Amino acid sequence: MDRLLTAEEIAEQLGVTPQWVWAQARAGLIPHVRLGRYRRFRESAVEAWLCELEAECSPRRSNRHAPLRSA
Repeated sequence: MDRLLTAEEIAEQLGVTPQWVWAQARAGLIPHVRLGRYRRFRESAVEAWLCELEAECSPRRSNRHAPLRSA
């Protein structure tokens, strides 16, 4: 089982404020687990979420700028 992290721990890893982490969790944008009144963040789920964000932001390959071949 992955370790469940607090918003403060996730904020430190991401280089953001804990308030930002809480806002993202409330908006349903960052994966989290509710344990009563507490919200915890599974390390592997946050890592997978980051990978998805990276994939969305990476430029798609385009043949438009590919060098022309001579015949």
